[in-house]
Amino acid sequence: MTAVSKVAIVGSGVAGLAAAIQLARAGVAVDLFEAKSELSVLGSGITLQGNALRVFDALGAWDDIRAAGYPFVGLTLRAPGPGAPAVAELPDVKSGGPDYPSTMGMPRPELARILLEHAVAAGAVVHFASRITDLSTDEEGGVGVVIDGQPFDRYDLVIGADGVNSTVRGLIGIDTKPESTGMGIWRTFVSRPASVERSELYYGGPMYIAGYTPTSENTMYAFLVEKAQDRFGVTDEDAARIMIEESRAYDGPWNDIRADLEAGATANYTWFTKHIVDGAWNRGRVVIIGDAAHSCPPTIAQGAAQGLEDALVLTELLVARDALDDSLWAEFHERRVPRATAVVEASVQLGQWQIDGDRDADAGGLIFGIAQKMAVPA
Repeated sequence: MTAVSKVAIVGSGVAGLAAAIQLARAGVAVDLFEAKSELSVLGSGITLQGNALRVFDALGAWDDIRAAGYPFVGLTLRAPGPGAPAVAELPDVKSGGPDYPSTMGMPRPELARILLEHAVAAGAVVHFASRITDLSTDEEGGVGVVIDGQPFDRYDLVIGADGVNSTVRGLIGIDTKPESTGMGIWRTFVSRPASVERSELYYGGPMYIAGYTPTSENTMYAFLVEKAQDRFGVTDEDAARIMIEESRAYDGPWNDIRADLEAGATANYTWFTKHIVDGAWNRGRVVIIGDAAHSCPPTIAQGAAQGLEDALVLTELLVARDALDDSLWAEFHERRVPRATAVVEASVQLGQWQIDGDRDADAGGLIFGIAQKMAVPA
């Protein structure tokens, strides 16, 4: 017996797909609605910490994800200037436990594809080009879902996993919205030089942070973090040119990155945001998870992991209980809100130290402390 028998999930990001996999595997009827016409992912690559990998194993997707990604241990800190000298070699905490790599990079589209395949194989029905426009609760406690202005069906629970600009969040009256942290990031997807075997970050120079992470034997993604600017109307050619020029202070593998950009690799730009819904993430039988409930800069690479943990904890409770009651919601929020809040606050603090130019800040200590917290399962 499960607490629900029919669930609607809004959003096909990692949190929504993870929830779909677990519920469908437990025999729950799942409809997943995605506003876009196909599975598409903004950005180029993603860094996944061990606690995210632990969730993938629980989903039954770890073998496929491991085969598609690039696992590694540790982090190299480099300085700008000729030769890109290494200034520190930092070990990673295995936040997923001893059975998983401490960190893994992979292409975002590959991660999305694998999770979608597992959701469909488990029995979830995925509806693309289907935008949620309204919700209504009936006298029996069910939730009616309206898609593109037309009533679709009635559900025991609706899970809003529809990202930072969540429609579901607004429909249930939560007015918390993401705010800019003052930083923007350029990303590109390029070939991996043989010398790049793990994430490397450059501090100093014209950028707040310059770095790259291997995503496969042949690929990696690279990024530059700058002051948030209105960069959203630039052409593809101008985007590549800006990234080339802003990276010229950085040597070593950045020479290869610039060569790929000059050869046609594309660059995209987004702002870092922050928000956390304080208190309950549900309103009756509608709940938000993942980026709909919390967002943070990727300064400690925990955004996706936190969304995955939201999904895993929520579905664990829904499958183990026989009623969707106050005690279920109390346990869900007790296990998730403080943990996600700690990640958001630490991620924002790391970025703020960069903005403030605080050379005395203990960034390593903060990162290590959060990693130790994440090593304890959610």
